[in-house]
Amino acid sequence: MLYVKFSLISALMVIVFLLSGDLKTGQAKDLDKANLIIFHAGSLAGPFKTLEEQFEKAYPDVDVLRESLGSRLAARSVSELDKEADIVAVSDYRVIIDILMPKDTNWYLCWASNQMVIMYSENSKYAKEINSNNWYKILLRKGVNYGHSDPNLDPCGYRSLFVWQLAERYYQLPGLYKKLSQNCPSKNIRPKETDLIALVEIGELDYVFSYSSVAKQHRLSFVKLPDEINLEKIRLKEDYKKASLKISGQKPGTYTKVFGEPIIYALTILRNAPNKDLAYKFISYLLSKEGEKVFLRSGQLPITPAIVNNLKYLPKELRHLNLVSN
Repeated sequence: MLYVKFSLISALMVIVFLLSGDLKTGQAKDLDKANLIIFHAGSLAGPFKTLEEQFEKAYPDVDVLRESLGSRLAARSVSELDKEADIVAVSDYRVIIDILMPKDTNWYLCWASNQMVIMYSENSKYAKEINSNNWYKILLRKGVNYGHSDPNLDPCGYRSLFVWQLAERYYQLPGLYKKLSQNCPSKNIRPKETDLIALVEIGELDYVFSYSSVAKQHRLSFVKLPDEINLEKIRLKEDYKKASLKISGQKPGTYTKVFGEPIIYALTILRNAPNKDLAYKFISYLLSKEGEKVFLRSGQLPITPAIVNNLKYLPKELRHLNLVSN
């Protein structure tokens, strides 16, 4: 059973967030407006910024306040640190199940997918050579630096390691996962995948494991990985399950085992959300045709119709939407 220790940087991030008294979105609260507070995955920063602008234009009396975090940290901010929020949107639906249910919510809906890629810049070492067949050879060359996000805070982190495990099977190279792990020092692991972008742009890292949507939004080059390891295809879900990892659990000192699955984004409205009516309107807009266009332009494929875990628990204010139950 594979095991990942809760890193020092993870602990520091939680402490910093606990000590912070307000959202750090670059926005000041407008006391004359109603605030809609959203915690969301780092990979949703681009499309949610656009949704924020469009929503505020449609509802000028509303101020959307967003906090971009690793998905697991976003959920823990609510469940453990008692941060106030209306909506939590994560890059893995299991985060809601593991951390927010049943105390903070009893439903979630899935609305978008993604795929894992290897992101790089034109200045990355061997940028002109790397491809979907030789990427692991390039990464293991002397002097090449690569990284990923923290598996304990961000699904993209454990998905990066799933890619390595699945690659070992796909390329039939025993020991590949161990080699890739040993050659990726802790300084190359950051709280969320979007924290790695600047490191690629300035050349501190040559390659990072991220989502295709993030690479497209930041106009960075990326290696498209084979379907058998990129965690995108529903038809390969049983194969993806062959990858697994042990990460920190909901309570300190506990651990949970996660398995490879197709990448599915999910969101929920919290049980104690201060502005539920605004949250209903925002989600309705997100799932509208206009919202779908935002995600398509951002490089994320919408799931249509969106999937809700249990229609019985879905708020009546959202039952007019085009949804199916799993």
